[in-house]
Amino acid sequence: SSGINAEYGEAVAEKWDGITEAFKREEPCRYVTGCDYRTALVLSVFLGMFGIDRFYLGYYAIGLLKFCTFGFFLLGQLVDIILIATQTVGPADGSDYYIGYYGPILNRVHMENHTYFQYGSYYYKQHGEL
Repeated sequence: SSGINAEYGEAVAEKWDGITEAFKREEPCRYVTGCDYRTALVLSVFLGMFGIDRFYLGYYAIGLLKFCTFGFFLLGQLVDIILIATQTVGPADGSDYYIGYYGPILNRVHMENHTYFQYGSYYYKQHGEL
C-alpha cells in the first residue's frame, strides 16, 4: 500500500493487483448521544409552542416555561425554529445532533484574534503562482 498526504491527516490508498480498491483517511469523530436533528426540527415547528422541542433536547426548565406561556406567545417558537435549524442550540449534554450520512451537518468556525486567508486555486491561476 502507498501513503498519500491528504487534507485531514494521513490517507492510504490500498491496492489489489495494481488497481486502487479503497481510499482511507482518518476523520475526527463527533460525540453523538441520539438526539436526531430532523426530529428536533419537526418538534420545534409543530409542537414548539408547547415546549416539546426543548424537552426533547434536555432543556426541561425552558420547556416548562414555554409550555406555561404558549411558547413565549409564539415568539419563542419562531426563535427556537431558527436556532435549531441553524444548529446553534443542540442537545443539553453538549453532544452533537445525530444526522444521517447525507444530512445537513454544519461545522462550527471558531474565531480568534488572528485572521488567516486561504486562497483557492482560482487566485493562484490568476496570479501565476500555481
